[in-house]
Amino acid sequence: MKKQFALCLALFLAHFSQAQTDVGLRNQNVDGYRGIWFELNQKFDYGDKYSGGLGTYTAKHIPLAIYAPEVNKTFFVYGGTTKKDERHLLGMVGSFDHTTGMVSKPLVAYDKQDVDDPHDNPTISIDDEGYIWILVSGRSKKRLGVKLKSTAPFSIERFEIVSTSEFTYPQIWHTQNGFFHFFTKYSGVRELYFETSKQGNTWAPAKKLAGIPSGKDGKSGHYQVSNQYENGKKFGTFFNRHINGHPDTRTDLYYTETSDYGASWTTIDHRNISIPINSVADPTRVIDYHKQSKNVYMKDMAFGKDGNPICLYITSGGHEPGPKNAPYEWRVTSWNGKKWLSSIICASDHNYDMGSLYVEDDIWKVVGPTADGPQKYGVGGEIVVWTSKNDGKTWQKKNQITTNSTLNNSYVRRPLNNKAPFNFFWANGNPEKISSSELFFGDFEGNVYQLPYDMKSDFAKPLKVKQ
Repeated sequence: MKKQFALCLALFLAHFSQAQTDVGLRNQNVDGYRGIWFELNQKFDYGDKYSGGLGTYTAKHIPLAIYAPEVNKTFFVYGGTTKKDERHLLGMVGSFDHTTGMVSKPLVAYDKQDVDDPHDNPTISIDDEGYIWILVSGRSKKRLGVKLKSTAPFSIERFEIVSTSEFTYPQIWHTQNGFFHFFTKYSGVRELYFETSKQGNTWAPAKKLAGIPSGKDGKSGHYQVSNQYENGKKFGTFFNRHINGHPDTRTDLYYTETSDYGASWTTIDHRNISIPINSVADPTRVIDYHKQSKNVYMKDMAFGKDGNPICLYITSGGHEPGPKNAPYEWRVTSWNGKKWLSSIICASDHNYDMGSLYVEDDIWKVVGPTADGPQKYGVGGEIVVWTSKNDGKTWQKKNQITTNSTLNNSYVRRPLNNKAPFNFFWANGNPEKISSSELFFGDFEGNVYQLPYDMKSDFAKPLKVKQ
């Protein structure tokens, strides 16, 4: 009798959860590109731990945009809202037509209802038939993650819900073998998982990748960034660890990869390991930053031309914003085939400044808000392009993309297969108080375009604001 009741209750809750996905503004267009503003509400002498225009947050949501050569369009997602100063999170999707130079009116792929938290922002993928997939992040079991699929190839007119499940920070990769999905589960702590699917409709059971207990309470926790190499020839992930499970203690740098779609995992030098990774001194550890009393904030990763992994991250003296924990050093760590090498690109003024890493043959590029913005010691700043021509050993400032901004620019994101002028995109906002948040994209030549905040027609040209 108890088993029957439990089954009935589970079916009811599943039905109820599914029903909640079919209300609100889902599959409706919004008359302009308006990013979500957010604050964590953890206050310190130099402001909130992080706040501002977070439409392209977090660094652990990968990817947020993808260029489709079949239709010469860049499709992108972001955390939006309906009007200025409103904190009603919408999982939005838009498209930029490289042929016409026009953007579509954005669509609400998923309405988060009473949620204002951009941890629930979406990510995007495209399958072999051109159908667009959107994975909307959830939060533990109280807000399940949602997988959606477009009703037509290369179209953002309408999306249908495929499934709901427990995932946060979706990192979705599509290959010739189907989908590979890195994600996080919240169980009081943040632990790393992955799952696979041939067509996206059904998924193999999720497998735990990492949960390293540490500290006096023996709790685990991690944040990761991932990527794929040569259409799924291998997948890699860099991650940190949280002492006692607390994200304010994030430290160390680890790396592992798989060349058989998750059946087995190895260190960088191809030594087999068992998962889940559960030891602080695991052979996958790249750098012991805890010994150096440094926090580690993951930003992006890429593979070099030889398939060697590269990680972009920030180190600092602690989690509180302000000069107390400076320097906030932007670093790259890469494998050269024999050993790990690390270098410092520059320094900025906040742990949650976030940029992206580009590897193009012999030139590496980092684009991010590394220059001080109008709201110093807040998230974001002025966007700068840094380049290296010697595999990350030394870096030079190439050009500054934004200047004299009135609001900080934050979370500069790299579209997959990016094509100019949509090489990167971001949102702005005031980290000191609630503000409107505009969305922008730009290219490496310094051209900057603002996505229209208000739209009266189905398509419009972005406003060119620089060069």
